[in-house]
Amino acid sequence: MSILPVSTPTTPNHVSSFPAQAASGSSRIPIMFRRLHKFHQMDFELAAWQLTYLCLAPKRVYRNVYFHKQTKNTWARDDPAILVLISACLTVSAIAWSIVWYYSAWEAIGLAFLFIFRDYILSGVIVATILWFFSNRVLLSPPSHSDPVDTSVEWSYAFDVHTNAFFPLYLTLYLAQLFLVPIIMKDNWVCIWVGNTLYLAGFAQYMYGLYLGLNALPFLIRTELLLAPLLPLFAAYVVSLLGFNVAKHVLPMYFD
Repeated sequence: MSILPVSTPTTPNHVSSFPAQAASGSSRIPIMFRRLHKFHQMDFELAAWQLTYLCLAPKRVYRNVYFHKQTKNTWARDDPAILVLISACLTVSAIAWSIVWYYSAWEAIGLAFLFIFRDYILSGVIVATILWFFSNRVLLSPPSHSDPVDTSVEWSYAFDVHTNAFFPLYLTLYLAQLFLVPIIMKDNWVCIWVGNTLYLAGFAQYMYGLYLGLNALPFLIRTELLLAPLLPLFAAYVVSLLGFNVAKHVLPMYFD
């Protein structure tokens, strides 16, 4: 009597791998962007608290990333409420700038899109990619016994760092500069000093915010390298005081 081997049904490889491929494809988009349409799930109160303390005590904001990592196993925020609030702030600024420059309603809408999608989102994608690449190649601490999953910077967290650093820059160059336009557009030395100092303060705050964001991660070292651009920035500021008005070269890029 012979015993025949019993064959078990198999699932084709292309069928079993399709859901995994679909899941991996969707996971490439940060969850913060995938939840932009879910307004009822956004915590605007927490986002407003974070924006406030990003100006008063930015280190306090980054203390929450440890709690977020412990509860949701990710360093990056998953709530897009702060993106919505910053976009709303940029829209209000675009309207205010449009009133000052006598723009039409359509020109004001175009300026708002320029502020949001070029100055904030596109520049954020570029900066986040640079930070993500640089930190994972240069700033990682030597291998240890810690979980290897926790020893790499997420791209979405790098975008979070840009978002946090962008808000003080917004207050300086998109809001405060608006009230100083009659002063900083003049060519005397005092007005040049006021305008150029304003730009120095804005970009110095942004670079310091990038440093704080990556310095908060326990597995990164030498994060002070992120402060290195402050030296050429200050040198350019000193040279500009010889007669180069930054505002008169930047504002025409927005208001022809």
